[in-house]
Amino acid sequence: MAADWIVPLLLAGTACVGLAQRRNVFSLMTEGAQEGLRTLLGVVPHLIVLLSAIRMLRASGALDACAHGADSLVGRVAAVMLGSTETTFYAISVYFGAAGVKDARYTIPAALLADLTGFFLSALTVRLFFSASL
Repeated sequence: MAADWIVPLLLAGTACVGLAQRRNVFSLMTEGAQEGLRTLLGVVPHLIVLLSAIRMLRASGALDACAHGADSLVGRVAAVMLGSTETTFYAISVYFGAAGVKDARYTIPAALLADLTGFFLSALTVRLFFSASL
């Protein structure tokens, strides 16, 4: 398959271009890998906290209370809500953590207001378009 050759061809092409420019390809790739690891170390603590909070929410049984069929009104509203709103705290923790932003200031209230708007409009949309079929 052609897809199996993409990564080896990219690595070989990068090495050939670097050698043609008389650059130390190995040290440049090592520096890039070190920068990637520094970025990873900046993001991982935030992801660990977020995933721990999600695990605690699941363990508490709060998500079990929301279990409905996919074709029910609640299931459709939930699906539209999930598709039309952002995962606010995930985005804030990952992006702000990676950028080193300490003060979210107005970001959280504005994002929660946008989520709330999305929730209400999702419920309204499902009622308008699917109420006859339920």
